[in-house]
Amino acid sequence: MRKLTVAAAVLALMAMPAYAQMGGKRHRGDAAGSKQDSKPKVDEKAYKAALERIPEPKEKYDPWGVARPTEPAKKSK
Repeated sequence: MRKLTVAAAVLALMAMPAYAQMGGKRHRGDAAGSKQDSKPKVDEKAYKAALERIPEPKEKYDPWGVARPTEPAKKSK
């Protein structure tokens, strides 16, 4: 009987982390998917039109420009 009690306690302790990950709430399964449908869908034409409205930069962006010195002028022979 003692072994059975110890085995039950071990199984209960092993199940506690899984229960903690659920946040104490019941898993709803497909019910969460219905909320996602209420979001507006992205229109491909509107997306592409918005990308075309973004202006092109005049000079190329250099993220490391501040970290490294500019190249010195090359000497001609």
